[in-house]
Amino acid sequence: MIVGITVATLYILRLISLKGAVRMEKLDCIGSNLIFADYDAVELAKKYGTPLYVLSENIIREKCRKIKLDFLNRYPNTKVAYASKAFLTLSMCKIIESEGLGLDVVSGGELYTALKADFPMDKVFFHGNNKSYEELQMAISNEVGRIVVDNFDEIEIIDDLANEMKKKVKILIRVSPGVEGKTHKYISTGQKDSKFGIPLLEGSIDEAVIKAIKSKNIELMGFHFHIGSNLFDKDSYTLAIEIVLNLFKWLKNELGFVVKELNTGGGFGIYYNKTDTVKDITYYTDAIMEKVSSYCRELNIDIPTVIIEPGRWIVGEAGITLYSVGAVKEIPNVRTYVSVDGGLPDNPRPALYNAKYEAIVANKCNLKPDRVVTIAGKCCETGDILIWDQLVPKIERGDILGVLSTGAYNYSMSSNYNKLPKPAVVLLREKEECVIVKRETYEDLISKEMIPEGLAVKK
Repeated sequence: MIVGITVATLYILRLISLKGAVRMEKLDCIGSNLIFADYDAVELAKKYGTPLYVLSENIIREKCRKIKLDFLNRYPNTKVAYASKAFLTLSMCKIIESEGLGLDVVSGGELYTALKADFPMDKVFFHGNNKSYEELQMAISNEVGRIVVDNFDEIEIIDDLANEMKKKVKILIRVSPGVEGKTHKYISTGQKDSKFGIPLLEGSIDEAVIKAIKSKNIELMGFHFHIGSNLFDKDSYTLAIEIVLNLFKWLKNELGFVVKELNTGGGFGIYYNKTDTVKDITYYTDAIMEKVSSYCRELNIDIPTVIIEPGRWIVGEAGITLYSVGAVKEIPNVRTYVSVDGGLPDNPRPALYNAKYEAIVANKCNLKPDRVVTIAGKCCETGDILIWDQLVPKIERGDILGVLSTGAYNYSMSSNYNKLPKPAVVLLREKEECVIVKRETYEDLISKEMIPEGLAVKK
């Protein structure tokens, strides 16, 4: 750990815009080495190898505490559930639990991780558009706080399971309000044509609500919506709130049902590159709370408990990924490709939806960038490009490249494509760094594989 450093002349401050995202005190340079969250990135790469996921516990906790200060403490009758699909390990569960937040899970595997970490189940929200019978059984038997219902069949399965187990299950119904978030279509989820949620159409949502209300084994607490991911505009949230609160009014008038909870999802944008105009968390939360409060008064309905589910916002900027530079291939008058020892398997987002990142040559952070290169992964895919047109100083084999804002949806989306082992995850703590996920080995890659007896070749 580096403390009391003298900050060198930093090209990184010219390279990226620090609009409250990757904050200035988290990126420094001592000598020629990049310092991330008070740790020497080059030394971390030497000690633990590359590719390497690096996460700062302090940044994660600062994010949690900011959201408590600016949302939970500021507005009564509110809750926060960390969207664990962004990044989930046993250690992350313990951090979130110690900060007093809830947990949003979307699969049996994520729920199992929370169980093994002894996370309080009453603070778990279980999402998913196609929960299996076994997953619902696990959730109900362990008494998760809320099951977020996505379809009609799920209500019937929950009713049957709860009856068998003699449980009363609290649910939210996920609705698709017909609002499109301003983001890539693959991470837009609130539009009418969506695989998520029950559309707010006559004959659909009312049938689901009536089915839930009539069940003796289910307690309908309220509704959930999610507009999309990495959003920089509050208007989509407020528009969706108006639409859903109109549903609350209708339910009160027609069925005498008073909604207790409204989960507005997450999706708050973070800094990835200079095109991102990052907003403070209050830009979203103040707008959400003001709209809920004012519109409930206008409709003369009770103000529900409001829940938000930040995931990327909590962990995204807390992580970087370190790579070793390999081949540097210059195509005269066309492009220079700089290949690293990872890529698509450890960060599929650029290939999936053209996500854009920024990077720093971690062992040359004191040098002025004077050339443009393209950072290529090592997979046998033309689309395995991490960053197009990155500004760097002279770069060569053996250099260490640090890609910023990789805390969310990198480890959690990683794969073994091309039989590449998954990287280790190192957590930077106050006084020491700790491996919280071991690096996979080649033996790990084949540990579950078997050769049928008939295929064995006699030698």
